[in-house]
Amino acid sequence: MECIAVDWSGARTGAAARIWVARALDGILTDLVAPGSRDAVQALLRTRRADPAPCLVGLDFAFGLPGWYGASRGWRDVRDTWRAARDDGESWLADCTPPFWGRPGKGRPHPVADGLRVTDARLGGRHQPKSVFQIGGAGAVGTGSVRGMPMLLALRAAGWSVWPLDVAGPHTLVEIYPRYFTGPVIKRSAPARRDHLAHLETVLAPAHRAAMEGSEDAFDAGLSAIAMSRLAAHAPSFAVGDPCAAQEGWIWAPPASSP
Repeated sequence: MECIAVDWSGARTGAAARIWVARALDGILTDLVAPGSRDAVQALLRTRRADPAPCLVGLDFAFGLPGWYGASRGWRDVRDTWRAARDDGESWLADCTPPFWGRPGKGRPHPVADGLRVTDARLGGRHQPKSVFQIGGAGAVGTGSVRGMPMLLALRAAGWSVWPLDVAGPHTLVEIYPRYFTGPVIKRSAPARRDHLAHLETVLAPAHRAAMEGSEDAFDAGLSAIAMSRLAAHAPSFAVGDPCAAQEGWIWAPPASSP
């Protein structure tokens, strides 16, 4: 099965250089490109859906928000979250009203635990995923997530299954967390990236290696695609009955974390 990893960016400006798409098959990286925009990623995945060959796609943004927030809004499942992000997401980002935080003068208004989904807390450890409510500051993931969720609606309508909401099929989208695949390397350091890639000579073409050494985002995409391909035997094959996962989404990180 082909695996595609998308290193995403929600930046209003400069996203073109930070979005990378990597493809891998049988543990070997076959392609690594910067498509140029979020819209280009969506177009690429629409085109890939027309190919009948099975494909597992990992997107590195949160597929949902903490369940308590959805419950407070009366949202039934994660699809309501996506619709709200489509309709109101830019207002969330502009206003930074609690529980969102991270803009200048907008500190975290709640305990750390309240900002995490169950899947975030389960991965835990030194590199625990950050809160999707954080939309500014170092390591913020909220902006990319809010600007990514509407794409899930569009791609699901185009025929992609979105796990864990849907039963995984031949064409399935999953949420990934690249740090889980890269391990504890200092990703911002080009020498550290180069050293980390030294053991992957047999699965990396020279051009792909150079791109991953030169860009942290390309590094994340490439290693995530390779790892996904190696773990394809653990690809999700069922819909999750857990209402928490249906409300919040779930990070695909076999075999360490499953709903």
